Amino acid sequence: MELEAILNKDKLTRDDLIDLMNLEDKEDLQKLYDKAYEVKAEYIGQKVYYRGLIEFSNVCVKNCNYCGIRKDNHKVDRFTMTEEEILDRAKWAYENNYGSIVLQSGERSDKEFIEFVDNIIKKIKELSNDELGITLSLGEQSKETYQRWYDLGAHRYLLRIESSNQELYNSLHPDDHDFKRRLECLAEMKEIGYQVGTGVMIGFPGQTIENLVDDLIFFKENDIDMVGMGPYVLHEDTPTAKDVEDNKVLKTRNLNWGLKMVAILRLLMKDINIAATTALQALNPVGREMALKAGANILMPIITHRKYRTEYQLYENKPCIDEEASDCKNCLAARVGTVGDEIVYGEWGDSPHYFKRINEK
Repeated sequence: MELEAILNKDKLTRDDLIDLMNLEDKEDLQKLYDKAYEVKAEYIGQKVYYRGLIEFSNVCVKNCNYCGIRKDNHKVDRFTMTEEEILDRAKWAYENNYGSIVLQSGERSDKEFIEFVDNIIKKIKELSNDELGITLSLGEQSKETYQRWYDLGAHRYLLRIESSNQELYNSLHPDDHDFKRRLECLAEMKEIGYQVGTGVMIGFPGQTIENLVDDLIFFKENDIDMVGMGPYVLHEDTPTAKDVEDNKVLKTRNLNWGLKMVAILRLLMKDINIAATTALQALNPVGREMALKAGANILMPIITHRKYRTEYQLYENKPCIDEEASDCKNCLAARVGTVGDEIVYGEWGDSPHYFKRINEK
């Protein structure tokens, strides 16, 4: 089928998605990105929402094969920001009119950690007069824990599945991970009332275009509200890095795949939130702007204290680790300006899809 016909279809088939993922011609790719941006403008607006990212701890009990802060990487200096330091960062976000923040850390589910997060959520709500939106990205937890954090005021949760293919998921994770439990967590969040976010890693060893298309279909079938997916960028102190044959080729391909995934997902799920992830910028200095032009509408500027940033690297060449939060704010504002989008300050930037989903219940 002609490209224009696919781009203007109301419902895309799996074969359509595969055709779009296989596009290589520059003009054809530009048509795809332009159409995705057009859809974003119609359903979301030419708007970008900030999520101030506070990566408050790199202590992790998990040992994911691709991750730089995996438990067995003893080259990492472990840290956990104090409550005061985290609240200072949240206060900075509030005073700089960021509508929302993301609290992210390595994965823990012990009582001490859960209570620590309880207090953080509570105090962020207090210091911001309940005005700061809170997204959590703290891994797999019990339904009870998800519920208590929701009741305290967190309203979005991001839990990436990394791959919707169980075999590929298993290749990325040791035996103590349970793919079915990951899916159960997403269902539990939805039941509780969270805006549910997930995502996948794009272009890791063993993955095919067909696998990525099935990931897109997974988002659609599971009625996901927000997606944060990014290209696989290797970290040399991980098992997965050993399976990479040519990192230069991988980087070029994964940037292209990453942008195509953003654009195609925008066509498939017109009213969801899609992040322009930092990993894209690790592969190209303007990777995040390229994603905005391809249909993304969320940016997550890092607002963690600079002294901790070098120890929170899930992959190599992570940008912005030597900057202050104010540097990131000014830099991103200039970057968004080149795209033609407007940064919306002081709003949560909730997913329109979420409200549509809950109203259809």
